[in-house]
Order: sequence, then C-alpha cells, then structure tokens
Amino acid sequence: MRNNIIFVVLCLLVVFSCDSNRVYDVYKSLPNEWHKDSVVSFKINPPDTINPYNLFVNLRNNNDYQFSNLYLIVEMNFPHGRTIKDTLQYKMAEPNGELLGTGFTDVKENKLWYKEGVVFNEAGQYTIKIQQAMRENGKVDGMDNLQGITDVGFRIEKPLE
Repeated sequence: MRNNIIFVVLCLLVVFSCDSNRVYDVYKSLPNEWHKDSVVSFKINPPDTINPYNLFVNLRNNNDYQFSNLYLIVEMNFPHGRTIKDTLQYKMAEPNGELLGTGFTDVKENKLWYKEGVVFNEAGQYTIKIQQAMRENGKVDGMDNLQGITDVGFRIEKPLE
C-alpha cells in the first residue's frame, strides 16, 4: 500500500512539473544589483514564423528590493533591422511591503507579461534587451544601482489551448 502511494505521488510530480508550453526560458544572474546602464540581452531563434507566442520577462528578487513597483525598458530587435522599444511598469509588492511572486524563501520569482500573441514573422535571430529604468521620487536621473534583483530572464510560451 505504501509503495502505491509513493508511486502515485511521484507520477503526479512528473505530470505537474512538465512545462509543455515553454519554448524558451533563460535567466541571467546579476550581482544583487542592477546598474542603470547594464543591459541584459537574449538572442532568440524562434521555432517558426507562423504561430503566435506569449512573451514574458522573468525576474528573481530578494528582500533587498525596496520598491512597490518596477520600471523596465524592453527592446526587441528583429532580424531585418526593425526595433520595438517599450517602457513597462510592474507591481512588485503589496501596500504592506510584502513582495509579490512565488517562492518559499526570501527570493521571489516573478513572471511578468511582456507581449501576447506575438508572431515572429521574420526568419532569423531576434535580440531582446532588458534594462531597469527606476528612479527615486522627485529625482530626474535614474538610480545608478537597483538593489535586490538577482536574476533577469526571458520566456516564450505557446498560448494555452
């Protein structure tokens, strides 16, 4: 009986740990701070030029992150020279200061929407560039170093069916 329970639990873990929608999922580590001029880049060769995909910026942050939101500049460079640049804002903490994201330790993982239903209609390599764009209230210049961001990632998923 006990062996049957262990077998069922292991089977459930295998089934639920599979991530069949993932097409691309890469992280790059930071030294617990992110300089305003530091650009994190990802070179991507999409699987096709026909199907739509959902794009995400993934972040890991720890308790050193002191803000309730996050501003990012995300740039997508197409194979034939076209560029799309977006300034994005994400909520990172509750009003009481509790960090959002998943994780049982002081490191939280955040899966942040970037674009939905993107068709990579140009064959070739795309480059995604991500840069922090935080500044303190009342100041014009950006923060030199943003504390608490430990990893920056980029993810491409097939849309849910």
